[in-house]
Amino acid sequence: MNFNNFTRKEFLKHLSLGAGAVFALPALGPLDLSRNRKYYETWRDIRELPDDEKLGIALVGLGSYSNGQLGPALLETKLCKLSGVVTGTPEKEDQWAEQYGIKRSNIYNYDNYDSIVDNPEIDIIYIVLPNGMHAEYSIRAAEAGKHLICEKPMATSVSDCRDMIEACRKADRKLSIGYRLHYEPHHEEAMRLGREQVYGPVKEIEGGLGFNITGNPDAWRLDQELAGGGPLMDVGVYVIQAGIYTLGALPEAVTAYTELTMPDIFDEVEETIFWEMEFPGSAVLKGECSYTQGSNYLRSDARNGKFSIQPAYSYRGIAGETVSGPMDFPQVNQQTLQMDAFTDHILNGSKNLVPGEMGMRDVDIMMEIYKAAETGECIELDMSGYSV
Repeated sequence: MNFNNFTRKEFLKHLSLGAGAVFALPALGPLDLSRNRKYYETWRDIRELPDDEKLGIALVGLGSYSNGQLGPALLETKLCKLSGVVTGTPEKEDQWAEQYGIKRSNIYNYDNYDSIVDNPEIDIIYIVLPNGMHAEYSIRAAEAGKHLICEKPMATSVSDCRDMIEACRKADRKLSIGYRLHYEPHHEEAMRLGREQVYGPVKEIEGGLGFNITGNPDAWRLDQELAGGGPLMDVGVYVIQAGIYTLGALPEAVTAYTELTMPDIFDEVEETIFWEMEFPGSAVLKGECSYTQGSNYLRSDARNGKFSIQPAYSYRGIAGETVSGPMDFPQVNQQTLQMDAFTDHILNGSKNLVPGEMGMRDVDIMMEIYKAAETGECIELDMSGYSV
């Protein structure tokens, strides 16, 4: 099912159509910024497990992200593999079985999803559904005894995020959010430059991500119930993330406003939103995201120089520049590194760089950005209990 092109009614209709042992490895370990060692360098040194020892992942939802990114990425992973899928589109069963050699017994629909509990070949479930469905299917995955990766945004409310974390805690299962850019070397370099104040303290960050969605006015992304919001929930979370991990700090206050030029299309979710977040030390993040205006950048202005990434949030083709010259890093398969890092966390206890608590933090921030835009007020942020 291509979720990008489905209305909520069509999506639910398609749902109704079909609604191991641990092996010690050298741990990937958390990113060590002080040594300037990027995650892909560590991953490159990891011994690949034999296929029958890799942890099995099942993708829940076979839309464009699973089809174009996650499926291919799992052909390159060293510690995990694609073992199953869950789809509401019967014709996709044959396609994925043939393309990836998936056993018929490991192909599920939304009616028999919970029976995945009985399948020892599936260790991890990756939720790739519309935002409003993340919580339900994540909780059911945990109750089935499976570790969990949930795509961003984690959910459409803080309470749902909390329920997901609690379900995984009760089941003693691991939880990670699909924040792939934590494993991308240009973004890791931005973390290093900002946190180590290589060019002095960062005073201002500007970030934006947007694209035009108006060619498909019935897309699920425009449905408040399925999406939970507009471009802020969809792609603005990348900009929020970038500001936090570049500064190594949590925001203290936010102001925001929205822009609407096509009310016939954007009658449930925002079209474009701008926000400004204040951080300790007078640092500021100015963010924007849009469903009608294209952008893809991250720029940081420090006391003694600037550094930037543009394109910043793409799956490939990322490029960075500093006052000292270009960032000289290779392109990597972000999703491959992300999924192997989580698998290593399960197998060896290496640090989970993108836990559920981080996903909940970001949903909390986005809810406050919406509140600031609605009220026109500066909203003080209570980040107690959260970490960078």
